[in-house]
Amino acid sequence: MATLHRRPPAPQPHLYRFTPLDFAALATYVVIAGAFTLAGELLAPLIQQFSPSPAAASYVVNLFFYASVGILAFLAARQVVVRDLRVLATRPWFTVLMVPAAVIVMMILTALVVAAGGEAQTSANQAGLQALMQQVPAWLIVPVLVILGPFVEEYIFRHLLIGKLSRRLNIWLCCALSVVVFAGIHIAGQQAITLTALLPYLAMGATLVFVYVWTGRNVMFSYFVHAAKNLLAVVFIYAIPPELFEQLQQVQA
Repeated sequence: MATLHRRPPAPQPHLYRFTPLDFAALATYVVIAGAFTLAGELLAPLIQQFSPSPAAASYVVNLFFYASVGILAFLAARQVVVRDLRVLATRPWFTVLMVPAAVIVMMILTALVVAAGGEAQTSANQAGLQALMQQVPAWLIVPVLVILGPFVEEYIFRHLLIGKLSRRLNIWLCCALSVVVFAGIHIAGQQAITLTALLPYLAMGATLVFVYVWTGRNVMFSYFVHAAKNLLAVVFIYAIPPELFEQLQQVQA
């Protein structure tokens, strides 16, 4: 099944034209992400002066970043969001079953890709998020990592880079661009960009691209898969006692 529709969807080219709100959301994402990628070490001490702890500063920065872009992204893509939710509502069992199935496939693919690439390596981004979650309660983490973050990233890397850009470029080129940029943005400015560090994000990005295209460019389905994967990671980290988690990290090192 290539889409969630019983019939091919009616052409809606107006939903895949770039709008001023798209450019505003993308510019906001690039400016904020670029500032912390290029000058993060300079900005961190300044931000920490206005926060009680480094963890609080990191949380506020992430909340501001994803909320700012998320509001613009939702306004820009609200018609697509409503349409895609209506499509998913016509096949509720498909959504309920295929979202966890896609997460399982993503985890298996990631494990296989990492194993094929050699020694597993925890990225600086992943280590930072793990450290943040050990100091910030779950009710504050979930809105950022499970709700806002996945929506922003699916809007940028799937809806814009594939859904809209494919009207101007070959769709497979757009898919490859989506996977590579998605992986690179998660480690850029935090550590050296190596294949070992990129592999887990390449696998995750490839899975999200596949489900987005497979479901007829349904951005809400890829969002639910992304959000479910992040939720699983949050539950896993909060369920493990800090002492045991530190031992596991030492074993990995």
